[in-house]
Amino acid sequence: MATVNLIGLADHGQRISEDEFENADFEPGYKYELIDGRLYVSYEPDLPENSLEEWLNFKLKLYAHSHPDVVNFVSGKARVFVPGHRFTTCPEPDIALYHNFPHELPMNQRTWRNVAPLLVAEVLVQSDPFKDLVRNVELYLQVPSIREYWILHGRETGDQPTLIVYRRRGRQWLKPREVVYGEKYTTPVLPGFQLVIDPHR
Repeated sequence: MATVNLIGLADHGQRISEDEFENADFEPGYKYELIDGRLYVSYEPDLPENSLEEWLNFKLKLYAHSHPDVVNFVSGKARVFVPGHRFTTCPEPDIALYHNFPHELPMNQRTWRNVAPLLVAEVLVQSDPFKDLVRNVELYLQVPSIREYWILHGRETGDQPTLIVYRRRGRQWLKPREVVYGEKYTTPVLPGFQLVIDPHR
C-alpha cells in the first residue's frame, strides 16, 4: 500500500503549486495558506483565540442577518486571492464579510477566486503576530474590495482585547486606529453597526 506523505509544519516555506495545495493531505492542528506560491504554516488557534473569534463572528453574523443589503455573507473559512502576484497568494482571514456574495449561483459554481470581501478580520492571541500585524496589512491593502482590515488583539489579555482597525483611503491605509477594551466602535462601512470591545457582552 502506498504511503501518503502529510504536509505539516516542517513544510513551512516550501514551494507548492495551487493544484498541489488544493489536493494535498494536511497534518491536522495547523492552518495552511499559500503566499507567493509558498506554503505558510501556522498553529490552529487555541481555545482563548477561538473564543474571541467566535464572539466577533457572532456579532458580525447578527449584523448581516439584520442588514443583508450591506453584508450578505460572513465566512470563517474564506480564502482571499490577492491580485498582481506572479505566484498564487491567498491568505485565509479568520472572518471575511461580503457585500455581493453570489448566492444565486449553484454551490458547485462558487469559488473563492471569484469573490472578494468587503472587510476582513484576524484574531491575534497566541498565533504568529508577524502574519497579522505585518504580512496581512500589506496583502489585504492589495485587494481593492477590502475597505477595512481588523485585528482583534488579545495577546496581553484575551479578556480585555484591543481592536486595531485599518481603513482604506484610495491605495493606502489611513493611520491605524486602536479601539481599547470597553470602547465602542462604529464604521461607515457597516452602517448601524456598534461593537463594544468586550468579549463578555
